[in-house]
Amino acid sequence: MPNCPECNGTTIVRNGKIHNGKQRYLCRSCGRQFIENPTVKRIPSETWALVDKLLLERVPMAGIARVTGISDVWVQRYVNRVFKEVPKQAAIAEKKTAR
Repeated sequence: MPNCPECNGTTIVRNGKIHNGKQRYLCRSCGRQFIENPTVKRIPSETWALVDKLLLERVPMAGIARVTGISDVWVQRYVNRVFKEVPKQAAIAEKKTAR
């Protein structure tokens, strides 16, 4: 059995097959699903940095997907993940008043 690419765990179980017949595995430690030798590579961090810049420029997600070559679903998941990390309370400093 392969080790988990996320946590390098060894508590791996088989978890079905993907559309082309490759074996899918599940890590019992972190819950990550993966295949042993993926043909599709991970999206580089430089591309995600470009997505961040395009989001700041208020480019629509469909446009970001076209420019970067990432699917709409992946861009939406990334935006949702980043949004969860943003603090919901704004830190407001009190104004100094002249007395």
